[in-house]
Amino acid sequence: MKKLVSGLLFTCIMAGSLSAQKGSKPVELKDITDGKFRQVTAIGEMRSTPDGEYYTAMNHERTMIIKYSYRTGEPVETLFDTKKARECTFDNFDGYEISNTGHRIIVWRDTERIYRHSFKADVYDYDVRRNYVKPLSDTKEKLMIPTFSPDGRMCAFVRDNNIWVKKFDFDTEVQVTRDGEINKILNGVTDWVYEEEFRATNLMAWSPDSEVLAFVRFDETNVPEMSMQIYGNGLYPGYYNFKYPKAGEPNSNISLHSYIVATREVKNLNVPTDSESYIPRITFTTDPDQLAVMTLNRHQNVFNMYFVNPKSGVSRLILKDENKAYINSDWLASINFYKDGFTYVSEKSGYAHVYFHSPTGIQLRRITDGNWDVTKLYGYNEATQTTYYESAEESPLHRAVYMIDGKGKKSKLSMAEGTNNAVFSNNFVYYVNNYSNVNTPAVITVNETKSGKILRVLQDNARLKEQLATYAYSPKEFIKINTASGYELNAWMVKPVHFDPNKKYPVLMVQYSGPNSQQVLDRYGFDWEHYLASKGMIVVSVDGRGTGARGETFRKCTYQKMGLIESRDQAQAARELGKLPYIDKDRIAIWGWSFGGYTTLMAMSTGDGAFKAGIAVAPPTDWKYYDTVYTERFMRTPKENFEGYAATSPIKLARNLQGKLLLVHGTADDNVHFAQTMEYAEALVQANKQFEMHLYKDRNHGISGGNTRYHLYTRMANFLFDNL
Repeated sequence: MKKLVSGLLFTCIMAGSLSAQKGSKPVELKDITDGKFRQVTAIGEMRSTPDGEYYTAMNHERTMIIKYSYRTGEPVETLFDTKKARECTFDNFDGYEISNTGHRIIVWRDTERIYRHSFKADVYDYDVRRNYVKPLSDTKEKLMIPTFSPDGRMCAFVRDNNIWVKKFDFDTEVQVTRDGEINKILNGVTDWVYEEEFRATNLMAWSPDSEVLAFVRFDETNVPEMSMQIYGNGLYPGYYNFKYPKAGEPNSNISLHSYIVATREVKNLNVPTDSESYIPRITFTTDPDQLAVMTLNRHQNVFNMYFVNPKSGVSRLILKDENKAYINSDWLASINFYKDGFTYVSEKSGYAHVYFHSPTGIQLRRITDGNWDVTKLYGYNEATQTTYYESAEESPLHRAVYMIDGKGKKSKLSMAEGTNNAVFSNNFVYYVNNYSNVNTPAVITVNETKSGKILRVLQDNARLKEQLATYAYSPKEFIKINTASGYELNAWMVKPVHFDPNKKYPVLMVQYSGPNSQQVLDRYGFDWEHYLASKGMIVVSVDGRGTGARGETFRKCTYQKMGLIESRDQAQAARELGKLPYIDKDRIAIWGWSFGGYTTLMAMSTGDGAFKAGIAVAPPTDWKYYDTVYTERFMRTPKENFEGYAATSPIKLARNLQGKLLLVHGTADDNVHFAQTMEYAEALVQANKQFEMHLYKDRNHGISGGNTRYHLYTRMANFLFDNL
């Protein structure tokens, strides 16, 4: 990366973003926390039918599933209606799945959330041809991850950590596993750390011929148990206990199995990995004898994909990718299989790019190329050999949608500059584009891929635009900051409405700073920065090293010292901002949530007085207390990287804290445990560092519900007003 001369480079890089809105209404904090300025992006989930010409969606009341035409938007058929289905005992539902044949639909309701993504619910089977609804299972217990077989004649599901298969032809249930036990054995469903860090809740896969169900089994027996106090409303608090592997501690012991439907036999499938390895994803290729098993070693710097025969158990290595730091496991979900091979996104060139491999794993071609990152792979049209993707090739601030045909001809599909995100129909003839920029709330359109023609507008947020025009606020300005370390960092700034360049203003720096994250993007966002600016404060957000869309070197330079460089960049950016004539260098604060809260603590402890005040919400305070998958991906284990853990621990650096601090945490946070804040608070006490703390009873990592958000932001705003 090219290094730059130190000093502030203050350049507006967004034309037309400097003029304040002419409205007269002041921005109120309650309007912010109530979501008054939130853009509407909920158009209802549009699921493509197999042929790609139609999509399905629930109606607003969640009483029907309707099939629509992509081209016209007109409804063509009602697939399910609670008011018309025979023996339907409920009025609405929460979600659904349609079998490949369309003859059966699974619907669920009374959803009970478990963690961030997982849930269990009352699940029902709707026989389309008979217009008849009945519970999927004979028991009244809630079920998890109902999964249709490709032929639509069966549905696998999990109840009490055991897998069952419903056979619709015979209206019978077959129990596949019998050893499931809470906080011990999980079959098909994943443990806490897989769900949180690999975003996987379902590790079951049907073969294309519906003869085999493959699944992963988790043995959590040796995983240490976390006990989280729940205060509730009774006289005595209770506890919620769950398995949570912290850095360096044992993970679940995982194993791979197959269930042969015809014989009801469960086989053990021996993948050649060690006991510490992960299996984040399994899926069948187009061949029923090839189960693709994707594995990562515990360091997560070696990715192996095996093809395993689910009946014989024979496995062979198909693809291997190694990295000096770590493999981005998010890309595993983009591996899709076709008759002539499979797609894979790798960073081996120094940037994330799309590659196509033969069925035996040989790299056939690099589809995308350049000194920029692919940020999403949408899919591959096998008939035309065309690849559809999203990238940051115009700028790290922007996202655009492209396609490349089999001859390498590239076409840009999204026309507006800003942030675009697409969802394609199964045949890639149509796509839904969600666009916004810093001054424009989301515009969601249905587009024809070949012509680029907009077929119709689903949402333009016209009401929000009209509403914004009545308020007085300054839009975000994009700037670049050169730091003392020699790096040019992207940032945005919001100034007070009646900005006077001859005055000195206090500053709040807002940031997240986590690996591969981005806060500085040309997309719509209207949050409490506009409220603070209305009260005479300048708000700035800086994406330091470690953040995304600027290549692997920039993204992974924080490896094994996560938090040290990120906090240094925030402190150096604060000093450069302090050189501006209208900023008071002695009144700069920093704020963040989760990783952003952690960076706040680090910056206040290593920034040599750059910040007068800081607010840390739900912060990790020592990486040894956080989970294995996330922490070890970036830091390895505490035993392997003792010095790195020590240098990046706010607890160990508490004696160096400078500035006024507000600590905030929810007591029922299953992600970053409340105990982390308590340990840090104790370290501050022993270092004789005064601080303020605010707690939220029984609130999770999101700290929400009822009046909570308004109370929280009021508390934080008042802290800033009092200390800046």
